[in-house]
Amino acid sequence: MPDLAYGEVHAMNPVQARKRLVQTYRETNSIRKTASLWHTSRQVVRKWVRREAEGGQEALQDRSRRPHHSPRQTTPEVEAQVVQARHETGYGRLRLAWYLKQQHDLELSPYTIRHILRRHGLTDPKRRRKPLYPAYWAWSVQEPFSLLQTDLKDVLDKGALGKARWDHIRKHRLPRYQWTVCESRSRLRLLAYSHRKTQTNGITFLTLALCWFRLHGVTTPITFQTDWGQEFGGDNPEHIKALERRFLRPLDGLLRRYPKGRKQYNGRVERSHRTDDEEFYRPYILKLQNTAQMLETASRWTYFFNIVRPHFGHDMEQQPPLAALRRLGYTGPGQIALFPPILLDTISADFVLACDSEGGNDLLAHYTFRVGLYQENHPF
Repeated sequence: MPDLAYGEVHAMNPVQARKRLVQTYRETNSIRKTASLWHTSRQVVRKWVRREAEGGQEALQDRSRRPHHSPRQTTPEVEAQVVQARHETGYGRLRLAWYLKQQHDLELSPYTIRHILRRHGLTDPKRRRKPLYPAYWAWSVQEPFSLLQTDLKDVLDKGALGKARWDHIRKHRLPRYQWTVCESRSRLRLLAYSHRKTQTNGITFLTLALCWFRLHGVTTPITFQTDWGQEFGGDNPEHIKALERRFLRPLDGLLRRYPKGRKQYNGRVERSHRTDDEEFYRPYILKLQNTAQMLETASRWTYFFNIVRPHFGHDMEQQPPLAALRRLGYTGPGQIALFPPILLDTISADFVLACDSEGGNDLLAHYTFRVGLYQENHPF
């Protein structure tokens, strides 16, 4: 008798394994010895010897696992009603459940309807959603300005600033929201502020940032990578494409999302917000009495962050962002590091209207003039 295991033969051919098991029992006339020879349990041997004795060789075939009684099984009449409603409406399971309840007073679970549709071959293959990314890892992008990590920071954060600073911001009605664009290779940042978190403010900031880089000689196609917040267009693909087409594409800009729940894709701009709390808001916010003072101090902070402060992150070599940009090959004017923080609430509505009326061609005229005045008063 070959030293075989019943499980090994069963894996190859279950019926043949059972026949040989019964044959061995007939030869040995011993449940125990048969189980020992086939390296299985005596219960298995008894089971198949009994079945073969009761029903012959046919009893060694696999039996259906379907229950003998299904009291909650959907009747053929109800299944036919579901199938007919599907053909008439084309609805999915959720809307079909609502439709059958409303039109036929037939209450079925969407999951029951799903099973019925599957049995009748009426489920559509899942359509793959066209992605709005691939998202970009900062260290996988080689060309400066090709990726701008973009985010919105709520300055009114009691956990980060403490109660005294939180009360101070509210008492003096300082801008609550900080809008940030971070160039992914060099960490060069552009800041703006607002009292309200609106899509108009968000689109205005992205457009102004794009304009700023174009004014300073950047010709690289630019991708803004954001989260899925409504202030950056929300999660409707068609709406996002429309915003991109109206405001960014005329200046060779793109609007993309990083995968939901993957903040690490925007890790550099997220990390910079912690630096804002530690080195800007905590030391200085109690000294600011109004919005004008906050914007002026934010301008100095932008200068310090972009031109003076060393950075110790990946591939920064302890250089400030402007120096890192120079090392990476940027030869344009150094004023690119001096984007003046502005209050978006006061300009966003007019700016968006100007973009629409000018068709995206001359939207920089007024803004360029204001930037020139700023740079005359803040020489590089």
